[in-house]
Amino acid sequence: MRIGELASLAGTTTKTLRFYEDSGLLPPAERTASGYRDYGDDAIARLDFIRRGRAAGLTLAEIRKVLDIRDAGTAPCRHVAELLDDRLTTLDQQIADLHALRANVAQLRADATHANPAECQPEDVCRYL
Repeated sequence: MRIGELASLAGTTTKTLRFYEDSGLLPPAERTASGYRDYGDDAIARLDFIRRGRAAGLTLAEIRKVLDIRDAGTAPCRHVAELLDDRLTTLDQQIADLHALRANVAQLRADATHANPAECQPEDVCRYL
């Protein structure tokens, strides 16, 4: 199938497909006699895997590594499990950071509840931040 058809089926753009091909995420497409890219049905499954990897928060470099392992003929399951462990650790830290940020903002907001403009010093932009 041509690049426009694949892009439509995959819900992406031809620019993205060219980028993926240049980045090694998609293998170079076969070319027709007139020079058009001609993708096989396996490209759809590969693009779906890339989409799912991105949805899980993996980087394109991490996804490329998984694809390289698979393309070398090895099941990448152990590597994917390690990536997901790392992703969970990162997410847990981000959630903890967000909880701390929320507590800080809530305290600042509580302090600002009793704001009295007459107490504001001209050299301070705002004492609540």
